[in-house]
Amino acid sequence: MTQIAIPYLFMRGGTSRGPYFQRGDLPEDLDTLAKVLIAAMGSGHALNIDGIGGGAAVTTKVAMISESMDDWADVDYFFAQVSVEEQLVDFKPTCGNIMSGVGPAAIELGLVKPTSDETVIHIRAVNTGARVEARIQTPNGQLTYEGETKIAGSPGTAAPIQLSFMGVVGSSTGAFLPTGNLRDTVQGIEVTCMDVAMPLVIAQAKDFKLTGYESAAELDENSDFFARMEAIRIEAGALMGMGDVSSSVTPKFGLLAPAREGGTIATRYFMPWKTHPTMAVTGAQCLASCALTPGTVSDGVLDRPDESPATVVLEHASGTIDVLVDFSAEDGFELNAAGLVRTARKLADGHVYVPHAIWAGIEEVDA
Repeated sequence: MTQIAIPYLFMRGGTSRGPYFQRGDLPEDLDTLAKVLIAAMGSGHALNIDGIGGGAAVTTKVAMISESMDDWADVDYFFAQVSVEEQLVDFKPTCGNIMSGVGPAAIELGLVKPTSDETVIHIRAVNTGARVEARIQTPNGQLTYEGETKIAGSPGTAAPIQLSFMGVVGSSTGAFLPTGNLRDTVQGIEVTCMDVAMPLVIAQAKDFKLTGYESAAELDENSDFFARMEAIRIEAGALMGMGDVSSSVTPKFGLLAPAREGGTIATRYFMPWKTHPTMAVTGAQCLASCALTPGTVSDGVLDRPDESPATVVLEHASGTIDVLVDFSAEDGFELNAAGLVRTARKLADGHVYVPHAIWAGIEEVDA
């Protein structure tokens, strides 16, 4: 029986996991590409039993990397969010956690050569146009995954990967505040619709009669909350100029509450149909920006830092994440750059196979 073999790296990036492909090893046409990724990940089954997905939204993510034609960037990073139980692929968003693995993957794939003990790689996020500088540990010119950095949501420690995000304001909608307002009322709930690295609809947890400290499992079991949140998300998406978002993972949804573990503010982040077990890198930038912006739904929930750069510590369902924000507040909030530290690890490499009936492939392999 003929199948198509596609070379790949399998990596953990931040608190997500998935295959990293060279873009040239996959079909150019997005419809065919979606079919290939659905088959590779086993989308359409809760366990992804017929593919390499992990049965959760954070383990059905895909990175596609290529040499960049952009004068600034070294590599282009094209992201795909593959659905777990539905045979759907969303090419609209990007993912900062998976981006954590792009620098190491680019070195592994021979797209970038280490330059010194630390290699700086410029990454262009194809989906959103964001520019990201990644600092990768390469002692004696050799890529290493070993180190002492620990991130909430991933066991053990690893080498730090410093990510600096630029050009992320209005990455999906073209505007910091897509509705033009610091606050909107949608179905009786005050929300802030903001687009920084990821478009979000943000509300206070108490307005849903939640504490904001619930576990991811507790929130996932609250079907009444999810139904109300989704109705608000869909209506807010239209107000943000994003059209019908009922089948799209964007905008995402976030909740705010006062910090209780020594952080700046407590948060919960939704993907959007399940609770994120930790925190998305892109979502963290948007939530941190909301926290720093007077007049948003963050008012009254935190003691707002007023000096730049500011470290915003977001408490989330599995711990905390620090976002270093360089901003200007002279004429309203203006984001210059946001930085986070992540880790990554190569888990496996080889070939993933998809049926020939889906795609004839670059090269046919009998298996």
